[in-house]
Amino acid sequence: MNNGILVEVLGDYGPFSRMGKSIGYQVTFGRSRYLIDCGAPLFQQIGGHGLKDIAGLIITHCHDDHKRWFSDLALFSRYAPDVSRKVLLLTSEAVHEEIMRASGSALEKSLSGDSKRVIDIAYDEFIDYRRIGPRPRYRIISTDQGEGRSALSVIDLDGRIVGPDRAKIIISTKTKRPRLLFRDPHYEEWVEPESFYPYSSDVFYEKAKNVYKDPEGFTIEPLKSPVWHGVPGIGLRISTDEESLIFSSDTVHNVLLWEQLYTEKREQQMRMPRKEFESATVIYGDMNDYIERTWSKERYEEALNAFQGSIVIHDIAERSSVVHTDYQSLNNTVLEKEKVILTHSPDRMTSEWVLSNAGKTFMIRGTTFFEKVGERLFHLNADVYHRESGKYYVGYRSEHGKYTLYEKDRVLSLSSQERSHPGTPLYSVDLYEDIAGRYFPKLEDDHGEYRERKDGKVEYVEFADTGSIGRVIEDHRERLARRADHVARHLGE
Repeated sequence: MNNGILVEVLGDYGPFSRMGKSIGYQVTFGRSRYLIDCGAPLFQQIGGHGLKDIAGLIITHCHDDHKRWFSDLALFSRYAPDVSRKVLLLTSEAVHEEIMRASGSALEKSLSGDSKRVIDIAYDEFIDYRRIGPRPRYRIISTDQGEGRSALSVIDLDGRIVGPDRAKIIISTKTKRPRLLFRDPHYEEWVEPESFYPYSSDVFYEKAKNVYKDPEGFTIEPLKSPVWHGVPGIGLRISTDEESLIFSSDTVHNVLLWEQLYTEKREQQMRMPRKEFESATVIYGDMNDYIERTWSKERYEEALNAFQGSIVIHDIAERSSVVHTDYQSLNNTVLEKEKVILTHSPDRMTSEWVLSNAGKTFMIRGTTFFEKVGERLFHLNADVYHRESGKYYVGYRSEHGKYTLYEKDRVLSLSSQERSHPGTPLYSVDLYEDIAGRYFPKLEDDHGEYRERKDGKVEYVEFADTGSIGRVIEDHRERLARRADHVARHLGE
């Protein structure tokens, strides 16, 4: 029986958060469990025994808030006494190259079993890498020229050298790293293929798409078209017979920008005579001086259609981020509000879209998602979701609510009614603090706090000069869920 896809949020804060739990999810279907990204503190969140049962790790890109614990997990798999297998790593070829580069210093040397020698250790002694996504048809290699000299060349899948009329190597004067410049046969323009082509393109990628199939019957495939983050990166689609769940990963999701990326033709900024450029195999300079178009129309169209029919876990920023989707730009996306869970948000965030939080568990069944609290499933039907100072709140509309939702430049904020605010008031809400998926009225002073007991009940602990006293508090979630469902039915009529 298909019980849906279970997603446990290990961490969903960004790289500069004071809360310290960067990105990581544990995804379960049937008896298979995978980690998606490993920026969250795995050993704290799951523990060593839990990590032994993980079927595999998927990494979307190489920023530390998404892969911070990678080398520790690799070392754990080698040195923990009762672990008998390497880490199964699933990612694209481009992302994997960055992971190997970043983790080499932590993994490639150690001491021998008797601690008497420094030994070299091959990367594949730690990692069982499985490529997801197609291989590129062209790549840069370094060839030995003898006498200690080497040269860079572009080759195709058959190992044949590709001439400078079709491909060139641009070596950055800032990073000294090579990037591939490619002449597209359709546009007859020079492009950077890693950015220009979707995985479906037979011009630059092999036909085998390398979708990973788990023994439990679901598939894991990378998404490239809608991911725009600067570094090599992928989104992920996890599919069962009944569900489709997408992790969009870090990206600038803005269809107005996307349209510009594929429609704008740029003039090359030559730093050499045209004839010299045409014959050159290797050029030292800035890749952006030579690219004539950033995206293909094919990539743009695939990006527009990538999320259809899926529940989406989508990374978000508040405003003015050049590498993430801004909340104020959500109306410029193709995302459907009722099918999206926003994650990776800043420490303080207010949203009318469902907002994730570390420690939450979501269940995806069919085309709907729920929050799992104990053995119960709840719809996410609050009007407002709010994070602040490490706490998570939900707000429900109320004519006499203590807080007002304000909007300024399409960014939301909450303020008590007696305070002045520069934004436009939208509506009033009652706020509830979310503790382990249960809702309790927001505390308005620092005379006490909520505490979850070992038996699962929540107490309000009141502080006094002579000590403290606690009393069990009623969970309001059931009542609020019924009220929200009643309002929804009434509006539907």
